[in-house]
Amino acid sequence: MNRTSDYLKKAFSKIDELWQNKTLLIFLLSAMLITLPLKHSIGSLTCIVFLLVSLFKSKKSHFSLPKVLLLPILLYVLMLMSLFWTIGTKETIKGLQKEVLFLLIPLAFCSLPKINRNDINKILRSYSFAITGFAVFYILKAIVKFINSGNKEVFFYHELVTLELNAIYMAVFASLAMFFFLSKKEKSIGDKMGLSILIVFIFLLSSKNIIVVDLIMTIMYYSFFSPVSKKTKKVILLAVIIVSISSVLFIKPVRDRFMIEFETIFVDGSLNKTIEKNQGPIYNISLKQAWNQDQFQQNDFFPGTAFRLFQIRIFKEMLEEENIFFTGFGLDASQNKIKEKVKEHNLYPNYGEFNFHNEYVQIFSELGIFGFLIVVSMLFTTIRKGIVNKDFIHIAFAVTMIILFLTESFLSRQRGIIFFIIFYCMFNLVNNCNEQKIMK
Repeated sequence: MNRTSDYLKKAFSKIDELWQNKTLLIFLLSAMLITLPLKHSIGSLTCIVFLLVSLFKSKKSHFSLPKVLLLPILLYVLMLMSLFWTIGTKETIKGLQKEVLFLLIPLAFCSLPKINRNDINKILRSYSFAITGFAVFYILKAIVKFINSGNKEVFFYHELVTLELNAIYMAVFASLAMFFFLSKKEKSIGDKMGLSILIVFIFLLSSKNIIVVDLIMTIMYYSFFSPVSKKTKKVILLAVIIVSISSVLFIKPVRDRFMIEFETIFVDGSLNKTIEKNQGPIYNISLKQAWNQDQFQQNDFFPGTAFRLFQIRIFKEMLEEENIFFTGFGLDASQNKIKEKVKEHNLYPNYGEFNFHNEYVQIFSELGIFGFLIVVSMLFTTIRKGIVNKDFIHIAFAVTMIILFLTESFLSRQRGIIFFIIFYCMFNLVNNCNEQKIMK
């Protein structure tokens, strides 16, 4: 019995030591981010462990609530208040369970040991190599599937990583890891390999927005942050642009995804050439049609940009027809209204299963103008802090979120919530002053 007691004392003493030197904290934060591509149950488990350890180790004397953490907490309070006016109580209660991390993770950060840039670099390093590992796994898996089926589509978009994981979300995760390797001043062989693998992986995932954002941020890095000579910068930038354009032009699935968007800017009702031969004709809806046309046909197809524009249009109609400007419909309660609009405009019924695919519109429709302003304030705060600290990865995170929110309801899924709130808290709480910005 005494021996067991001694073992427990040593174990708790070791845990205390690991917590004091932040080894355990770094491990737990890394674990939550590394498990993002895995099943939701695993992600939930890592969050629960992090929250329980944070609660157990927290001390009242260490508790402080910075203004930057008040914003996500206020957002959750507003979500909770929407129970009073929601048009879908069941959906809102379910949404509150999912979104509770906007309350719990910032509260946990209020009592954590202060983290510095070196701590974040350790977390980013673990995260980046783990995401590279996932990239290798999915590429190898696609090779095996191709050998068995001969289908080239297994290398691209959702086919590469599964629809449930979602190619766009995985591209976001891979992009931040890529920027970590890119921004290292002295790159090891492992760093260079990780960077190369992630660049290939991101192109294979074929997310148009992420490819464009990554290209812009890479140009920004070599223009303003890279320590290499001007001559070398010009050579690298030229190579980046040539490789990016060549990839879009010569990788057919990527080219097709870009071309269908480009075509629908100018042409109404063009024939969708990607359909199977045994199907009837399917017509692409242009941006003009998506915004103006009142009634559609069941064989009309909405490319990504056209569909998102249509979603903005029906939200505008909702604002005009419903009294939701200040309150919204309630957290996660807007889907039935979307289905009504899809039916009203005679779209193919399955379009009613999609949410707004725009975080700004999604929040506005569910929580009104105040929810919208809180989310915008969070984004403004994080990009401002990144610019003030001249922190490239922080800026890349902020820019990616700002643009991604235009095309995805990123905070409606558990993976998006965990990714956003953890990096939001870490980046905005770290004190970069007097610290080296360019990682060695």
